[in-house]
Amino acid sequence: MIIGKVTGSVVSTRKNENLIGNKFMIVKPIDEMGIKHNIVAIDNVGAGIGETVLVATGSAARIGCGQENSPIDAAIVGIVDEL
Repeated sequence: MIIGKVTGSVVSTRKNENLIGNKFMIVKPIDEMGIKHNIVAIDNVGAGIGETVLVATGSAARIGCGQENSPIDAAIVGIVDEL
């Protein structure tokens, strides 16, 4: 799991058919995570720009958002209320 802040969104008019109807957000991991690059994550929890979120990666991302057969590598699975 990665903790990060949503910094923006991604708009894609053409994508894999399993991804149609999903929202993509750009997440900047917090410094303590030691990850230097931003992550594009699917958002099924309704996170907004500026919110701190939990991101699952790998196969846990697909399972966490109920899309086991979709090409998903990162998914926002929670909104953090307090650190």
